[in-house]
Amino acid sequence: MRILFDQGTPVPLRRYLCDHDVETAFERGWSHLRNGTLLDRLEAEGFELLITTDQSLHHQQNLAKRPF
Repeated sequence: MRILFDQGTPVPLRRYLCDHDVETAFERGWSHLRNGTLLDRLEAEGFELLITTDQSLHHQQNLAKRPF
């Protein structure tokens, strides 16, 4: 499974997901992207899961139509 850690997600969590392909927004150069653009990029690149600490993301974005 391809997983993206958003800004603020503790990177050491990655070691518990060793059977998955985990990348961070920072590593991909996406740290500057706003939520909507980040979600579009995430979808276009084939990520299956976003792990974020943003507790208001579901209020700001319509996630129901997203495949991840």
